[in-house]
Amino acid sequence: MADKKAGGRVSLVKKKEKKVENKAAEKEKEKKEETKAAKEKEKDEKMKKKPDKVAEKPKAEDEMPTGNGETPRGNGEVAEGAQGGAEDGEFQFEPIELPPFETIVGDRLNSTFFKFQFKNVEYSCGRNKTFLCYQVDIQSSSGEPDGLRGYLEDEHSGTHAEVAFFQQVLPLYDKSLRYTVTWYTSSSPCAECATKLGEILRVRKTLRLNIHCSRLFDWEEPDVQMGLKALAQAGCKLRMMRPLDFTYVWSTFVENEEDNFTPWEDCQESYEYYDEKLTNILQ
Repeated sequence: MADKKAGGRVSLVKKKEKKVENKAAEKEKEKKEETKAAKEKEKDEKMKKKPDKVAEKPKAEDEMPTGNGETPRGNGEVAEGAQGGAEDGEFQFEPIELPPFETIVGDRLNSTFFKFQFKNVEYSCGRNKTFLCYQVDIQSSSGEPDGLRGYLEDEHSGTHAEVAFFQQVLPLYDKSLRYTVTWYTSSSPCAECATKLGEILRVRKTLRLNIHCSRLFDWEEPDVQMGLKALAQAGCKLRMMRPLDFTYVWSTFVENEEDNFTPWEDCQESYEYYDEKLTNILQ
């Protein structure tokens, strides 16, 4: 009996100890939860007190660069641009300056540009500029030859390459010299450029102009046809580029890394197509 009573007391003590341990664990858990809640509350209060960051207005110099990596200078053209700041949170529109349409002058053009821009396809989708490779031979009365060589690249909404050539490459004219100017262009002149070129040829009587075109620009338009006719009558020799001409331009005016040029599959066929159209226009 004494042993049974002693065993019962020991068991009761163990149960009490276990109960005390459970209460202590629960209190520790509650304490941790209270500490966590206090930290979260403090964090929330800090976030409420922190002011919202005000968006900075972009600086004027942080503009999109042009294709040649230079920052454009405004040309006075105006478009609509969005600007915030209205009280109701909506955007307002105000005039902003557009970048200028520049004419790029260089020695040799990029090979990728050449293969795309000079390809004599019938429908020139995406080819919205003119590339003009030029060679100028100047002969003086003393017989000493001189010359120029390079290329021009324009934006279609700015000064066209044909007119820019006489503004930037050959602006001066000496009637005592004889000029032979040869162009290889990605497309034929527009009606306006053809008219201006005709006027230049009539004034500069010792200048001979030969234009080799990859494609015909808007050749179905009556004003373009009239412009090309008038240009030919002013003394300009117009013809389409043959596969051999593309090879010459590749080796002379393109950054080719000494690679050989392989004409595209329908190069000869496209030449014959455009050559027939040009012949009919100039008749």
